[in-house]
Amino acid sequence: MQCICICIIRLFFTKRKGLVYMYTNYQPDFENLRKALTTNEPLSRIPQWELFHDIEVMEFFLGEKLAFDALSGDGAAKDKLISQILRFQLMHGYDFMRTSPLVGFTFTNRKSTENTAEHAKEGSNRTWVDESSSTISSWEDFENYKWPKPNEISYELIERSAKLIPDGMKMAVGTSGVLENVQWLMGYEAMAFAVYDDPDLIAAMFEKVGSILLSAYENAAQMDKVGMMAMGDDMGFKGGTLFAPDFMRKYVFPWQKKCVDVAHKNGHFFVLHSCGNLDDIMDDLIDYVGIDAKHSFEDVITPVEEAYKKYHKRIGIVGGLDVDLICRGTEEEVRKRTREILEACAPGGRYAMGSGNSVTNYMNLNNYLAMHDETRKFKL
Repeated sequence: MQCICICIIRLFFTKRKGLVYMYTNYQPDFENLRKALTTNEPLSRIPQWELFHDIEVMEFFLGEKLAFDALSGDGAAKDKLISQILRFQLMHGYDFMRTSPLVGFTFTNRKSTENTAEHAKEGSNRTWVDESSSTISSWEDFENYKWPKPNEISYELIERSAKLIPDGMKMAVGTSGVLENVQWLMGYEAMAFAVYDDPDLIAAMFEKVGSILLSAYENAAQMDKVGMMAMGDDMGFKGGTLFAPDFMRKYVFPWQKKCVDVAHKNGHFFVLHSCGNLDDIMDDLIDYVGIDAKHSFEDVITPVEEAYKKYHKRIGIVGGLDVDLICRGTEEEVRKRTREILEACAPGGRYAMGSGNSVTNYMNLNNYLAMHDETRKFKL
């Protein structure tokens, strides 16, 4: 299966459309990534990590459309999509492939508008949660909602990925988060009112969502070629947490902890992605929830060097090159900032390089690759 995953494009740092391409015949080393985020052992290189890449970004570099219609197709079609994603990961020097169980939450409170990003598909829309409306805002909604059943969660993409993934690579398996899914279903405004007006509904929402996600983690953790587990659970904004820390301790952290415990029980480390200012709850996340690494950093909130100085003796720190800089800075500014971060974080261990959030379809892709180039050249 190795031949399926090897990038056959001649890269060798040649220029095309102003972009510096990265790797050919890349040999992934997941063990190096594990050591980087969980130990202070010597590393073979600085690993790179991203939460995700927009579809258009992957299509740009692959030079072909991703077969996302395969999700409703047969096994061969799904294998094609997985192989495309693996080729992209290898092309950019990643040691893991991100995949997920298909849990099946559905939402009606969505808005969309024309997607005007530079690399957006023609005629496509950008969609987001409408926080002023709800899929579930009452007990009647709760009872009538078609909740996913644990035995209906699909693990097919994980199973098929395990058969295609090359030697040296493993999967990062996870889902969207506990708080996120409750908030998306209720809408932030309705949920904020319900905290005071109907706490029993709030408790029921977390019990339902948490138990479904836990079931997904329990099954996925036991599957072949899984190396780490992750959760994306945005809990903050620029000034603090979206809900009071005591609320998080009562409803959110216990379910996150159960998912982390499942990962640890099965020999996997756990990476939490969460945006916003989490200063008031970081000790909870480290000491109670038990995360092994934290991702998502923004310079106007907490520059990654500060987070590293505070926390790297307790957890791994991931990414931190500010997305705004990648989008709007010059290539030299991005290279300079990448070097600053690496010089501050890489020599002490427990660090992996990447953006502060994710690689978007409105990002300057030459700057994204400049980050990779500086990381590749950095000497420990």
